[in-house]
Amino acid sequence: MQNQYDPRTTNSSGFGPAVSVGVPRAARDAGLRSYMLKVYNYMASGIALTGIVAMLFANSGMAAQVFQGGGILPWIIILSPLAIVFAMSFGGQRMSTATLGTLFWAFAGLMGLSMSTIFLVYTGTSIAQTFFAVTAAFLGLSLYGYTTKKDLSGWGTFLIMGVVGLLVAMLLNAFVFKSGAMAMAISAIGVLIFAGLTAYDTQKIKSIYSIVAGNADAMQRAVIMGALSLYLDFINMFQFLLSFMGNRE
Repeated sequence: MQNQYDPRTTNSSGFGPAVSVGVPRAARDAGLRSYMLKVYNYMASGIALTGIVAMLFANSGMAAQVFQGGGILPWIIILSPLAIVFAMSFGGQRMSTATLGTLFWAFAGLMGLSMSTIFLVYTGTSIAQTFFAVTAAFLGLSLYGYTTKKDLSGWGTFLIMGVVGLLVAMLLNAFVFKSGAMAMAISAIGVLIFAGLTAYDTQKIKSIYSIVAGNADAMQRAVIMGALSLYLDFINMFQFLLSFMGNRE
């Protein structure tokens, strides 16, 4: 995300000068809670859309036809969400909030098409168990990121480097090593990395409020981008944990 959304750009009190002077603390706290609730609602709605699309696409039989049939279409479905994330991350400031919101919902829907394959590989019971386990973990980690007084900004570089290393390891294992043990290790490390990112991103999203408070357009952008960050943390943690502990069909 942009540097202005980095928690280190705010003062130590957690509120920028635009809102820390002349604004009662109770009003600031109420505004922050409302802002965070919008982020969580947006994120949860995106996950719900992804789940519904994935289930319907798998149950219709179309997922099996598309992903087992080969060709270019599966790659388009898999890579389209990534393209949207890059567009939102690097071009979001030039987009209207309506466009940014539309891209978020398009991303969530395409992720549903992409993730429909889990219903072809894993049992419904293990998918449900993993989902509820990740939901409980996500809530606890996000609550920690929201309430802790500890500055988590130092985690950012380490965790992003971990994500890059994880991607490299996944590619090497997919095309070179093809090791089941390595895949399990990658999944376990992936769960830990995105668990840390959940707490880190929550604190960062919270800190953004001090910058965007009072600017409706900037706040809506922050809500959408914050929801995207938490969505990615949740979905990645879910996928890694499912591959680690899910029972196959």
